[in-house]
Amino acid sequence: MRTVIAGGHGQIALRLERLLAARGDEAAGVIRKPEQADDLRAAGAEPVVCDLESASVDEVAAHLEGADAVVFAAGAGPGSGAERKETVDRAAAVLFADAAAQAGVRRYIIVSSMGADAGLTEPPPGTDPVFAAYQRAKGAADDAVRAREDLDWTVLRPGRLTNDAGTGRVRLAERTRRAEVTRDDVAAVIGALLHAPGTAGLTLELIGGETPVDEAVGAVALR
Repeated sequence: MRTVIAGGHGQIALRLERLLAARGDEAAGVIRKPEQADDLRAAGAEPVVCDLESASVDEVAAHLEGADAVVFAAGAGPGSGAERKETVDRAAAVLFADAAAQAGVRRYIIVSSMGADAGLTEPPPGTDPVFAAYQRAKGAADDAVRAREDLDWTVLRPGRLTNDAGTGRVRLAERTRRAEVTRDDVAAVIGALLHAPGTAGLTLELIGGETPVDEAVGAVALR
């Protein structure tokens, strides 16, 4: 399987690229900065330099030709303002979906955020305005992707991310409580979702748990 990952230099993406390369799949990572290319090569992935904030649908679609699946794992990141939450977390996700459809790539996994649905309503008083903008952007991106009939989408909403070593055990369900999950385990779940077509059309929350990753993904897959 060939998978193209938006946000290819992100912490989850690099983990996913190493995982895919280790199991013999092809991975390509979309990056904005050419100087990040060596890190992707070290992870076993092909670097693709493309700025999703300025590229056209045609330009992005050309990079997706021949792919079996795409993963949107890009984000404006900490320290960015509300404007970039809109241009990256929402608009780039929609652009990537448009490009995937144009390139004939149906499988689309988007890494979202737990509570993104709440971002579409008025945030509670005292909410940090940039975080509120982030949640609104993620929720709007999720809704735009879920409205499409030309993609086999899965929306993955992890809990609070940590850099602890992965356990290989998670809780994956339509609704979970709020809790932590390691980036290692998020990458492992994405890797399993890519080979689980029965998870298309699902919005799933993910936290650390007791169920092995493959078993957790298999349990939610529609048969």
